[in-house]
Amino acid sequence: MPDNKLQESFLKTITQNMIKNRNVYGAIFCVESGDKSVSFLGAAGDLRKDNRFFIASVTKLCITTLILILRNEGRLKLDDTITQYFPENYLDGLHVLNGVEYTDQITIAHLLSNTSGIPDYFSHKQTDGKTAADDLFGGKDEPWPLERTLDHVKNLTPKFRPGQKGKARYSDTNFQLLGRIIETITGNQLAVVFQDKIFDRLGLKETYAFKDVNDQTPARMYYKNKQIHLPNFIASVTAEGGVVSTASELMIFLKAFFNSRFFPKEEIEELKKWNLIWFPGQFYFGIGLEKLWTPRFIAPIKPIREIIGCWGQSGAFAFHHPETDLYFSGTVNQLSGFGHSAAFKAIVKVIKKAR
Repeated sequence: MPDNKLQESFLKTITQNMIKNRNVYGAIFCVESGDKSVSFLGAAGDLRKDNRFFIASVTKLCITTLILILRNEGRLKLDDTITQYFPENYLDGLHVLNGVEYTDQITIAHLLSNTSGIPDYFSHKQTDGKTAADDLFGGKDEPWPLERTLDHVKNLTPKFRPGQKGKARYSDTNFQLLGRIIETITGNQLAVVFQDKIFDRLGLKETYAFKDVNDQTPARMYYKNKQIHLPNFIASVTAEGGVVSTASELMIFLKAFFNSRFFPKEEIEELKKWNLIWFPGQFYFGIGLEKLWTPRFIAPIKPIREIIGCWGQSGAFAFHHPETDLYFSGTVNQLSGFGHSAAFKAIVKVIKKAR
């Protein structure tokens, strides 16, 4: 890919255009090519390019990394049933569909691919008619540790049988369970495992699992037009979305993920077992990996093809486009979901310019 197609002035304009979306008050945009002939980091609005920010569900790529590391160390298999990693009866009632208990059929792969059928505690209604998301985005900052999540989910109806063909449903509950499995296998808290097996190995100094509720350094997020701060919640959900990083360090991790720093590069192909997810948003989910849904009309003559990585609820993103060997990281810092289109458009414009 000729690097002269992606001039700094063009990338600066792309970054500034991200905040033209009325729901985006700040943006950080990092673009690199595999050979670093392209390397850009910019910011707009109320964010600086060196800001720490909550990467939200991009954290799930860290979970995928740990699961593959542990598999390559011989400490788990993707087809292991999850009940073996929890105390006896702990998960009873987790997945009961039409009077049949399927909990003991759920595997690590089912959790990692969102094909377990386990409901998402975050988006399902509670007894008062509200969802956990409603409360949190309304400013009710509460912790949601695994025990509370399981108590809630065991009263909900599963979406489908574990591994049912053609079925997938996004569920943060899956990743909370994966976090506990990792802790059981390693004997350490997940924050420590992240630090030891990922962050320290990459020399990341600004990236960490958020645990100190008094930590004010990550950029405040927005929900629509309101700034929102959820330290108690984020500190309790490390596995599903509790990591803080910067765009430049997230880029280091992203490139390491796709280039054999943690597991053989060939294993990426194993993760590409795509199911279309309709909520939240529209995208494909494989085994611990997302692929952006790019309608043909976006590039009718020359399709965009694979853009793979992960979104975060906060508007954080970490994606790779193998065809151009471009990598993208950053955030639009908007929890409502309305800001994601600004990041998506920026990524697509850069890819189209580079080809």
